[in-house]
Amino acid sequence: MDNKNVEKIERRTEEDGVIFMSIKNENDIEKNKADDITILAIESSCDETAAAVVRNGREVLSNIISSQIALHTIYGGVVPEIASRKHVEKINGCVRAALDEAKLRLEDIDAIAVTYGPGLVGALLVGVSEAKALSFVTGKPLVGVHHIEGHICANYIEDKTLEPPFICLVASGGHSHLVYVKDYGEYDIIGQTRDDAAGEAFDKVARAIGLGYPGGPKVDAAAKEGNPEAIHFPRAKTTEKSYDFSFSGLKSAVLNYLNQAEMKGESVNINDVAASFQKAVIDVLTEHTIEAAAEYGCNKIAIAGGVASNTALRGRLEKECKDREYTFYRPSPVLCTDNAAMIGAAGYYEFLKGVRSGMDLNAVPNLPLGNRERRYHGRS
Repeated sequence: MDNKNVEKIERRTEEDGVIFMSIKNENDIEKNKADDITILAIESSCDETAAAVVRNGREVLSNIISSQIALHTIYGGVVPEIASRKHVEKINGCVRAALDEAKLRLEDIDAIAVTYGPGLVGALLVGVSEAKALSFVTGKPLVGVHHIEGHICANYIEDKTLEPPFICLVASGGHSHLVYVKDYGEYDIIGQTRDDAAGEAFDKVARAIGLGYPGGPKVDAAAKEGNPEAIHFPRAKTTEKSYDFSFSGLKSAVLNYLNQAEMKGESVNINDVAASFQKAVIDVLTEHTIEAAAEYGCNKIAIAGGVASNTALRGRLEKECKDREYTFYRPSPVLCTDNAAMIGAAGYYEFLKGVRSGMDLNAVPNLPLGNRERRYHGRS
């Protein structure tokens, strides 16, 4: 179940419509113990400037997010240069706010974790530079964290009983991965997108049907008013024995449908298009995830990433898991999108494994996932 103890507070500022969100779980704030490990985490891989304090990988003491959605909406998507400049403006304030809300000082922190890839290189560099500076000044250990690993670890914050191994579907604007989580920090990629990520397809289709940016939540809302069986869009099959995803053909099919309707002078029901497109995406994501769980003998399935907040996907996977007596895990929607608490959770387990980063840590925009090297496995 979604964590109902998570409180989200939004404070709108006068500056460019930026929204600061403060997220914390009051039940997580406990007195420090001698063996506790407290991580200050920083995330700036795309258009969210975020800082958090996480204790023992699962207790969120603070989670500050400065959202840039309002800034990029007029462009129909994230503009890397604008995102980077806004990160520079907001990063120090987010770190201070995270420490203040956790009622801690830098001296109380055991390590500093930061996303160093994948993502937009300019945006990543801001967070990495901030973390390196803090590490250098305080002498605290620095831990570089993989962004996708952070998304997976958001599930540990949501459900403190979750332990590996499990199958995790990671679906966001930039990533579509099907991952076998063997242990903390140990991942096998068993499927991935060959072209557009799921969230990217949502954004492009939303733009095509006039819903605007960000596409995911807008398509989700429109689909609730439409008929998912109204239009048959293709479900891509890469090869017979592959868990890979491909959404570019589906996106093209939607565009062709819209173009043909325009040429014929036919009206288009936007809600039906949204619902039919969304069902096509969810059918593929769900089918691959369930089949992978069966092959790997896993009765635990988790989801992560921005698309994991899609209500239809959550409902479909919950039903499929219930039918098979699998346990289904999903973070609260606010933990599905980019945040620093998930980086703190991942950083904690990397810290326990002895991972330490030096002052030469750099942004890696195409950083692969999987035991510090790319691991790819198809179906047996």
